[in-house]
Amino acid sequence: MVTNTSGKKKTAVARATVSDGAGRVRVNARPVELVDPELARLKMLEPFRVVGDDLREEVDIDVTVEGGGFSGQADAVRTAIARGLVEHTNDAELRDAYMEFDRSLLVNDVRQTEPKKWGGPGARARYQKSYR
Repeated sequence: MVTNTSGKKKTAVARATVSDGAGRVRVNARPVELVDPELARLKMLEPFRVVGDDLREEVDIDVTVEGGGFSGQADAVRTAIARGLVEHTNDAELRDAYMEFDRSLLVNDVRQTEPKKWGGPGARARYQKSYR
């Protein structure tokens, strides 16, 4: 059985394919162990840390991720993997465990950066005005 899921964070989009296998997790066709920086790798593997590594030995996960920076991509991958595992195993307890640990494992974070506007250096800040 093959399950396709996706995850988003800021402008990063991750698409995961979960299938029965031997525990291989690949991100953009590279083993997840080679992902740098280490913080991003730990964030990507968080879904396995919540439920234990015994579930990892049963599935192969192939993730493609694009857009955003390394942190946004890591969050998107983590959401895609968690959703894929829940959908693949069809386990309500797993879903509840993820929701209790961190809701963003299963639900996309919809926040985006606000666009810059005229009359100031950023989205909300305005240039100072002088009366004299």
